[in-house]
Amino acid sequence: MIKLSVIIPSYKDPLLFKTIQSLLDSSELPQEELEIIAVWDGYYPQAELIIQDPRVRYIHLGKNRGMRGAINAGVSVSRGEFIARSDEHIMFSPVYDKVLTESCGEHDIMTGRRYYLDPVKWEIMKDIPPVDCEKLVIQDCGNGIRKFSGQRWDSRSRELINEPIIEGQAMQGSFWCMNRKHWDEAIGELDTNPEHYGPHYGDSHEMVFLTWKTGGRLMWTKKMWYAHKHRSFPRTHSDGTIENPANKEAGWTYSLSVWEKYWNEEVKPRWKT
Repeated sequence: MIKLSVIIPSYKDPLLFKTIQSLLDSSELPQEELEIIAVWDGYYPQAELIIQDPRVRYIHLGKNRGMRGAINAGVSVSRGEFIARSDEHIMFSPVYDKVLTESCGEHDIMTGRRYYLDPVKWEIMKDIPPVDCEKLVIQDCGNGIRKFSGQRWDSRSRELINEPIIEGQAMQGSFWCMNRKHWDEAIGELDTNPEHYGPHYGDSHEMVFLTWKTGGRLMWTKKMWYAHKHRSFPRTHSDGTIENPANKEAGWTYSLSVWEKYWNEEVKPRWKT
């Protein structure tokens, strides 16, 4: 029986196979309980780089669907009791898979302590402190443009410094884990309507709001960590904003139109912040 399926939406990132190798090397689950599903979003990588391992499966999408569509495709063929999603430029701590599958609540989303990765040296950037929790804010971007945004919540991290798992309000979409039952009942699939969020933006906010709607929580565990490529290094998985910057702003506006009232009237009052 597969315990954990890790979905990696991929688009021409040379670090995909380093990420897969990190997942394999850091795994504690028995071999038959882990599957890693790399979704090639309308491209083929160099054949000589492909890792041949019974725990790794590859899916090729005939055309580029964007990150949301690639995640949905990976989840649709996954078999694990738990589902995780990883960016294609991440390094993982030892025993990450056992920690997540033993700690993640049935109706919750879980993420881990987030470090920043130097992808050239393939090591943690030790001069930047890790993130242990994030709060959700509505950020004013100027020119009448607003968006949901996750921000470091260091005051809460300090307050709960001795707690191994703490509840938060936001997360980066780069890595998360949830019970399959929660995905099926609360998420179903990510919205891929091009007139809504667009192909890339807002998946983390969408899932957290849907989780709250069904009585679940967003939990941060310090029992495992991951290191995500720092933003100072170039990205590869296009979100449609390079060709058309308005796509991103339209996604921000749509997300607020759906969730701002719910956030202000139902969720935010539960938090004494």
